[in-house]
Amino acid sequence: MADTQAPLLERLGYRLGRKTACTKTITETDVVLFANMSGDNNPVHVRQDYAEKTFFGGRIAHGMLTLSVVSAATTRLPGLTILLSQQARFIKPVRLGDTVRAEIEVSQIRPDKAIVTVKNTCTNQRGEVVMEGETMVKIMEEVDCPLPKDAGWLE
Repeated sequence: MADTQAPLLERLGYRLGRKTACTKTITETDVVLFANMSGDNNPVHVRQDYAEKTFFGGRIAHGMLTLSVVSAATTRLPGLTILLSQQARFIKPVRLGDTVRAEIEVSQIRPDKAIVTVKNTCTNQRGEVVMEGETMVKIMEEVDCPLPKDAGWLE
């Protein structure tokens, strides 16, 4: 039985270096829906004829769509995660059909505030880093909302 008097992050197993991840294949549907939802209709995302003439040589996914895979990875952290800040550097384009793996690693812990900072690295199916950055989240007690079966730490 867990010590309910112990600090939340300790009870949930937070420590430096712990990791979790999320993987998503970026589809045509994802890009179209994201463009419609966000209003970001940059032709490099939505028009093949235009995108072929750019230095990308074809359509690419929205950077924020790639970053959303990081957001999904934070939901695999134990507890209820609330995004506080996000910093990202986009290194390579993500193309339609690419499979993005967002791996996050605990890099800082503030137990007094239950705030965790994680280092983000997104790679494509070829193992190329496409984005890296840092996310800060507040960890809260879950209220009648169990974690998904696949959630938790990578061991």
